[in-house]
Parts: sequence; C-alpha cells; structure tokens
Amino acid sequence: MTPVEPWRFTVLGYQAGLAQPLFLLMVLVGVALGLLALVGALRRRSRVRALLHERHAERFTPGVSAWRPATQGGLYGLGLALFGFALAQPQCGTKSELTKRRGIDVVVALDASKSMLARDVQPSRLERAKLELSTLLDELKGDRVGLVVFAGDAFIQSPLTSDYSAVKLFLRAVDPEVMPQGGTNVGSALRLSWQVLENADRGSKERVVVLLSDGEDLVGDVSEATEQLKDAGVQVLAVGVGSESGEPIPVFDRRGMFVDYKKDAAGETVISRLDRAGLTAVAEATGGAFYFQPRGVAMSQVVERIDQMQKSELESRVTVRYDERFQSYAIPGLALLALGMMLRPSARRRTSP
Repeated sequence: MTPVEPWRFTVLGYQAGLAQPLFLLMVLVGVALGLLALVGALRRRSRVRALLHERHAERFTPGVSAWRPATQGGLYGLGLALFGFALAQPQCGTKSELTKRRGIDVVVALDASKSMLARDVQPSRLERAKLELSTLLDELKGDRVGLVVFAGDAFIQSPLTSDYSAVKLFLRAVDPEVMPQGGTNVGSALRLSWQVLENADRGSKERVVVLLSDGEDLVGDVSEATEQLKDAGVQVLAVGVGSESGEPIPVFDRRGMFVDYKKDAAGETVISRLDRAGLTAVAEATGGAFYFQPRGVAMSQVVERIDQMQKSELESRVTVRYDERFQSYAIPGLALLALGMMLRPSARRRTSP
C-alpha cells in the first residue's frame, strides 16, 4: 500500500498540515454514526406518537427516552471524529532545528566474479553477500556508505551516501554475467575504495572498507593497495563468503538456465573454494579483521566493530519541524467516548418485587 503524502496548507498565516490524512476517514465514520443515531431517535419518536398520544407515552413507557440513545450515539460519533482527527496528526506552526549527522565513512567492496555464483551457501555466494550487505545497511546509523563492485576490474556502483535505500537499489543491479572482465581483482577494488574515501566531502576521522568476497584467485597488486590503505588509517574488514570444501561454478545461458559447470583448459570441472588465508592477510595488513559465519550472518560482528569507532560530524542541515497538535483533539475525543459509555440509554430503574 502506497503511503499518503502529508497535506500542507496555511491557516491565518500559520503553516499547518495533516501528517496522516488517511485517518480523516474515521472522522467521516464518526459523523455518520452521529447522524444515524439522530435519525434512529426521530424514527422511534414518530412510531411512539403514531401508537400512543404524547400525553400517555410517559405513563405506558416510564423512564424510556427517545433522545438518550441519540445523545449516546452523538457522543460516540463526535468522540470518534475527534479521535480520528487526532490520528491524522494535525500540525500548526513550525520551528527550525539544526540537525547533525555523525558517523564514519564505509565503502563496501563487493565481489561479483563468476566464482560468486557457486552454491555452497544458499542460494548462492553472491546472494548471501547481498544479504550480508543488506544486514549492514539495516544496522548502520548515521554512517555514509559507498559501493564498489569488482571482478577482473572495479567500478563505483554507488558513491558515499546516507541514503541506504538508494544503495540497496544499486545492489540489486549487481550481476556477474554483465561484468566486463573476469577474475577477482581485489587490488583494484581496494585502490578504488581508497579513492572514494579520499575524495569524500567532510570525510570522517575513522574509515572502513568492508570486503565481501570468496577471495579466490586474487589478482592485482594487493600488497600495494593494502599498504596505501594502512598509511591512510583505513581498516579492511573482510567477510568471507563460501566454503573451504569448495563447489563447482555453474554456467548459465542468456535466459538464465543452467547449462554446465565451468571447465578449465584441460576440460576438468573447476572447484571454487573460500580463500580464508588470503582474505585474512588482506584484513590484518591494514589493522582490520576477517569474519566468517558458515551458517549465519557475519555482518553483525562487523557492525559491532563499526559502532566502537569514533564518530565524526559528516553533515549538518537546518530542518523544519511542525508542531504537533493531536493532544488538543485526542483528549476531548476520549472524554466524549467515556461519557457515551457512562450514559444509560434508558432512565428506567429496576423495582424490587
């Protein structure tokens, strides 16, 4: 269901609005309930007059009032209408506030090589890596995140941003089948990640590269890239995806149908394995750490480490907040509903035999 946009308007020169205008339907329900109670009371009164003269009605129906049910229904209807208007979150008046966003800069280097199609973790290594990254984005608070995708070469999929939903949108487009060059060029990915961090506006004091990969067939000058990151004070937190026992790499046709497993030059099936030692060496060379959970999500440990780092002011902006006025309608609405519950529809009392 698509959320309804807030209504904004001006009343007597004041900025006003309704944050949840959909709840105005409850106001209509309350008004309809009050009208139905009034109509019902008038019908009952006309029926009594049709059967009995008005002078005899009180004697034959002692304590029975035609207006008490109408009054009770009116209290219910008005109370419901006021309560519905309160739920619509009426706002009147504004105030400006300076909000500051504090966090660190995080660049995620995601391996999108063909070996990430292996299914030794379900549904595949790449999908598990995407799940890990989604977990990271759900847990971060105030940090800026960039996304670098790599195989034989690396490119920026998303610049540093605090809009995590945009990063998730870019993440869905990652596909090893459209990568221009095969291989696992971790060195290129780390160098590009360093460039993203260095070119950041108002960069944070502490910066992190989260490397998601199976680490197999590392190419590129990894040692030079890790030295560059170490000198800049950037830690690499490597998250291993896959299994050390290995799995064949599936090959798919243009329609996404399975064709065969990848073969080497000798015609033998290629078995892809997690390179724990290689990823650990990359992480520890920058003062970082390697994380791996064969049956769970290792990203929660990465989030814990990020939370312990020193946060910096990444951006500040002036935001306009509307003054909430729902209390002015919720309290009277609840009071009217309570009065309606206490009002008896008849003044007739039980008489003891």
